Amino acid sequence: MARFILSLMELGVSAAVHMLFGFYVFSSAVAADLSQAALASGSLLLRRPAPAQAPAEGIVDVAAAGERDERRGAAPVVLDGSPPPIVLVHGIFGFGKGRLGGMSYFAGAEKKDDRVLVPDLGSLTSIHDRARELFYYLKGGQVDYGEEHSKACGHARFGRIYDTGHYPVWDEQNPVHFVGHSAGAQVVRVLHQMLADKAFPGHDTSEDWVLSLTSLSGALNGTTRTYYDGMLAEDGMSMKPISLLQLCRIGVIVYDWLDIPWLKNYYNFGFDHYEMSRRKVGFSGLVDLLLGNTGPFASRDWILPDLTIQGALRLNATLRTFPNTFYFSYATKRTRKLFGITVPSSVLGIHPMLFLRVLQMCMWRHPQNAPLPYKGYMDEDWEDNDGALNTISMTHPRIPMEHPNRFVVNDSDCHPLQPGIWYYKIIDGDHILFIINRERAGVQFDLLYDGIFQRCRKHAFRKSPPTVPNETSQ
Repeated sequence: MARFILSLMELGVSAAVHMLFGFYVFSSAVAADLSQAALASGSLLLRRPAPAQAPAEGIVDVAAAGERDERRGAAPVVLDGSPPPIVLVHGIFGFGKGRLGGMSYFAGAEKKDDRVLVPDLGSLTSIHDRARELFYYLKGGQVDYGEEHSKACGHARFGRIYDTGHYPVWDEQNPVHFVGHSAGAQVVRVLHQMLADKAFPGHDTSEDWVLSLTSLSGALNGTTRTYYDGMLAEDGMSMKPISLLQLCRIGVIVYDWLDIPWLKNYYNFGFDHYEMSRRKVGFSGLVDLLLGNTGPFASRDWILPDLTIQGALRLNATLRTFPNTFYFSYATKRTRKLFGITVPSSVLGIHPMLFLRVLQMCMWRHPQNAPLPYKGYMDEDWEDNDGALNTISMTHPRIPMEHPNRFVVNDSDCHPLQPGIWYYKIIDGDHILFIINRERAGVQFDLLYDGIFQRCRKHAFRKSPPTVPNETSQ
């Protein structure tokens, strides 16, 4: 009984902290939008708009154009022959350009290069569905989730239409650089495998469409946090009846069922292809969704089952590291050893939303009555963490088999880069240090993203060094 009461108390604290952080992000976005609107109105009153200055021939400010075009639903076009774009892929509960007003998931890092794209993918949809969305975001056309997958999961096969892709010339001769944060890294890996498998009807794709993949705190091998949040450690697929994830499930279902247009335009969990709107299913449909009879949570076609260790193992069993693609990963940690025990490395240096999870993940022990998630699993290997992911999970793909890798202390140690090898660094930081609020990371923010972008522009190429586009330090 006492244990049950403690569990309820922990659930209450976790729910309150996460709701407060969500409210902070949402209210900050609204406040920023209102402030910009007020400034724009005041500016119009004070002066007449000056004619726009035409850019120099052959140069397109993709970042600025993309932000304008995203807001009105159009897609910016990247010129033929331009340097490969850098595509920043957000993680769980994330958002792309055009959502949450002018807020940036990557805290403005996209402004460091003229050719950066920030797609808006489903924030809670499965890795598979997000990978399909990412392809059509870049190439153009109507999102096709696949006939077999759609039937198995019970959702519409087709989704959003991109009349013009954000990088329609994408192919072997015009590849892209991907930077994925958290679950975004695994999304890119699944997309990469789909490209190699020619899984997009009407497109002759290959693995060489991806020039480089940078994983930033990437969920490459799952995380023990999912079990604290509510996934069952026994199978990595089912949810506990009372948990943080159950509260999340109820909130998402009600949010999508209410289907308030302006609110969903501002932030969307990405389940439109499940057609959960009250206009479609009515009140009886809401009851079915809440009871777990229908919807993404019933079919387990959402992101959390993909983030358990078992889920990552199932995905990784089908994913390869390709010989012509460059790989680099940054693994974050906020733990240290104290008298042989793994503990949080600091109190003030960890975001309040993550501190409890850092402590819990240090103490995780796989249930004795549950089968081990993979052969050779040891609890001690999974103690170091950043509050969301275990450090061992972020370095390189390890399960069910280890991919070629090399530990890096200084960036200069890995030059020249060799494709087909996962270079990785371990850096101090919690899971959200390098997103949302750049002030938290301070100078580390610029050092990290400058290093990533410079690597993409100067060190990751197949034939000859590319022409480096104009860069603006922030």
